[in-house]
Amino acid sequence: MVKNLFRAIEPFLKAESPRIGGLAALVGLASGAGIWLFKVAIEGLRQVLFGSVSGGWVLLIPVLGGLVVGWLAQRAFQGEKLHGTASIMQAIALAGGRLNYRQAPLKSLAAILSIGSGASIGPEDPSVQIGANLGSLVGQALQVSEERLRSLVAAGAASAIAAAFNAPIAGVFFSLEILLGEINSSNLGMVLVAAVVSSVFTQAVAGASPAFPIPAYTFNSAWEFPLYLVLGLAGGLLSALYATLLYRFQDLFHNWQIAQPLKTATAGLIVGAVGYFLPQLFGVGYETIGEVLRGAQLGIGFLLVLMFGKTLLTPLSIGGGFVGGVFAPALFIGAMLGSAFGLLCASLFPSLNIQPPAFALVGMAAVLAGAVHAPLTAILLLFEMTHDYRIILPLMFSVAVSLIVAQHLQKDSIYSKGLARVGIRLDRGRDIDVLSTLTVGEVMRTEVQTLTESMSLDEAAEVFARTRRHGLPVLDAQGKLCGVLTLQDLDRAQEQHKKTVGEACTRQIEVAFPDEPLSAALQRMSRRDIGRIPVVSRQDARQLVGILRRADVIHAYQVALVRRASQRHRQAAIRLDAFTPPSVAIWEMEVEPNCLADGKRLSEIPFPEGCMVASVRRGDKVFVPRGSTLLSAGDRLVIVNDKQSQEIAQDQILELLRKRNGS
Repeated sequence: MVKNLFRAIEPFLKAESPRIGGLAALVGLASGAGIWLFKVAIEGLRQVLFGSVSGGWVLLIPVLGGLVVGWLAQRAFQGEKLHGTASIMQAIALAGGRLNYRQAPLKSLAAILSIGSGASIGPEDPSVQIGANLGSLVGQALQVSEERLRSLVAAGAASAIAAAFNAPIAGVFFSLEILLGEINSSNLGMVLVAAVVSSVFTQAVAGASPAFPIPAYTFNSAWEFPLYLVLGLAGGLLSALYATLLYRFQDLFHNWQIAQPLKTATAGLIVGAVGYFLPQLFGVGYETIGEVLRGAQLGIGFLLVLMFGKTLLTPLSIGGGFVGGVFAPALFIGAMLGSAFGLLCASLFPSLNIQPPAFALVGMAAVLAGAVHAPLTAILLLFEMTHDYRIILPLMFSVAVSLIVAQHLQKDSIYSKGLARVGIRLDRGRDIDVLSTLTVGEVMRTEVQTLTESMSLDEAAEVFARTRRHGLPVLDAQGKLCGVLTLQDLDRAQEQHKKTVGEACTRQIEVAFPDEPLSAALQRMSRRDIGRIPVVSRQDARQLVGILRRADVIHAYQVALVRRASQRHRQAAIRLDAFTPPSVAIWEMEVEPNCLADGKRLSEIPFPEGCMVASVRRGDKVFVPRGSTLLSAGDRLVIVNDKQSQEIAQDQILELLRKRNGS
């Protein structure tokens, strides 16, 4: 029915610009409506369950919820290695944005049951799943290109964050910073349109108020900055602990050899037992965050208990099998940390007129940024909620400190660590492990523009202007590599009145070797945030043989994808050949332009009886075809047939795949 609807409106979406804007608006509207219904369902279930029982009976609510959620997970999606935002990152990087949207309703139901029954998790990751799956559904139904499909998935995710927090700018940066890993004009427009439409819908049905009450804030003294430094340090430490515990509990429950419903029910029993004494830890905890931001005096000790309680119960809930996210719990943990620290500072330094709710707000952003390694998202989310520029300076400062500490202690974010555990490493939204199939020597440029030590800075500036380069290798009088001169070096040298390239260039530089994997060189470039790296000989580390630029790596990534797809295609044929009896033949052919099969669905092609197409390689993708699969020129088919009729079958298939129409 959904596909029929898309076919009906498809003629109105043919023109490229209106089509792009229309698709983005459609995804934004659908996501906004979906998130609103999702939130209403959670709140309704929570009121029904917790409003109908009292006393010790509340212990049973998470247990019963765990049994149902565990049963759903076991039946529907237990085999999935990645969940939530990490699975979307994987789909964007490796599957062209193709998500299994048919499972989205069941996952949403599991999330509603999990959060509504009191599991200590957040709704934002499931919300992002809803928006991303809607984007993937629209893109796949209309058969858009992979680039557009990725953008639609990111647009849906941005719409979800915009609807969840009434924060469209934070939603945009969440998608660009975490999911896509880069900003370019082809995806920015779609993400912006979707986030705005989703936010407009949310404000129309639920009002324009922010997700949390906003505390009054006045920046009284520069002496507050050392306190925000300490808050950032504490936030980084806590976010690293939070991420570590998340995967420790996942491993613990994974290795526990009992049925999944019993695992989730056990996690629910622990949540229920703790929640009986600390009901603030049930569910998302937005009400408690609101109390803290309104200035409620909960006491330093009680705030710290809530902070550590959520830090433990959220990993326990997710590890046990409840379906939910880590986003909102990070905000809860940060709010408790910031409020406790603010109360402590207010008692120690009464002359500074410290306002603990402001520290709570900054603590929310600091822990969130440290956990997900997305500082812009955290800053903009809290800035959109306050609409107050005065808080932005301490906010940015604490977020930066927290991020540095968290990255030092925990290299991966909560999301990227899940990907790394299944062998996926992403850099700017791309799988860098695929680049291990290429060497630096295959990608580097051998024609290198260089500078000499004796060259004047004026001459070097002319070379930069002529070549439009941002950095060039520097050679000494013997033609050996001695450094690199960048535009920044040039600017600093002119201020310091240096005269030659040799005086101004950077001597301590990163280099690559022609025979090392491209992924290793890319990791060093990313670590130092440099756009180019000289390539030198293994025998002589000062002998320049080429240069590797980031643009070359991006081009090589596409080459590597095609190479890996080709390898997988051949491996699939080899495996088929190894596991099939001698009476079965396996061979490979390419669909040529204008042949009888070009442009037709597999079900429309009269393949000989007893013959089947096992797999298709199309560009950088390998997939198992269906009857509805449309073949096109360049597709490589792995064909399986009976050996007794192989010659006849091959002749007939040759006519289908190589004979030209009209010949």
